[in-house]
Amino acid sequence: MKATRDAFGDQLVESGKNNPNIIGINADLGKATKLSKFGEAYPDRFFEMGIAENNMVGVASGMSEYGYKVFLASFASFLTGKYDTIRCSISYSNAPCIIVGTHCGMAIGKDGVTQMGLEDISLMRSLPGMVVLNPSTYNQTKSAVKWLCDNELKTPHYLRLGRQPVSEHYSEDDEFKPGKGIVIKEGTDGVVFSTGCVLSDVLEATKDMSITVIDMPTIKPLDKEIIKKYATTNIFTVEDHSIIGGLGSSVAEVIAETGLGSKLTRIGINDIFPESGVPSDLYEKYGLSANKIKQRIKDELDK
Repeated sequence: MKATRDAFGDQLVESGKNNPNIIGINADLGKATKLSKFGEAYPDRFFEMGIAENNMVGVASGMSEYGYKVFLASFASFLTGKYDTIRCSISYSNAPCIIVGTHCGMAIGKDGVTQMGLEDISLMRSLPGMVVLNPSTYNQTKSAVKWLCDNELKTPHYLRLGRQPVSEHYSEDDEFKPGKGIVIKEGTDGVVFSTGCVLSDVLEATKDMSITVIDMPTIKPLDKEIIKKYATTNIFTVEDHSIIGGLGSSVAEVIAETGLGSKLTRIGINDIFPESGVPSDLYEKYGLSANKIKQRIKDELDK
């Protein structure tokens, strides 16, 4: 079990060997975000801004204009909290930076709600041109970071990563395909669209149920075709994020726009600020543990 933030640091070091244009910009939290791994390997391409996220955003935007592949990283709550600066300096100028928000969701645990990225997807997906990625495992994250490094980006990207170690459901050879959902298992009684580090909880919750589970590592652009194909029965979304503006809202938009008329149940943070505590306790209390996800699905199917 490894964290998705570790995959970010590991792959950036690997990709940096053959790509001298990769730049890392840090705001005091390099050890936590794992960007410091890149800094240790390539100190001449690593820039420490200190606790000055707005400055970091501006510097990243400027450097990207000169052809550099710029990764800027901090906690998701701290970074996307600089929304106006990201909006004006990166989104408005269409700067092809990669904004990396780590420590997302309740899984950060005892550090508390001020450091939990709970609304970051809703903020970033609202920005014109912003691509939003939320990988679920270590291998999938490495593949996503490699894709970001190897391809010419035309627009800014937001990469959302977790602190907690998670189980692996992909091989090292699986290629990342942006904008595509991935069917993990198929069933007949309903479908769960999962995003990010809760995938293992979803699979545990549905292991004895005939439920399709689809991993959605890309929130924007969303894979509308896979939603239309599988959203014919009971639909569920699961995310360690507010159900307002996240994956649940994104899927709801597709259902409404295409006239599917399907029933949707959104499982996530329900318009509240959670408490500080052990991640497993928080997941249990606020409905994101495997046990609570299973019970919620069963309750909806029995209605």
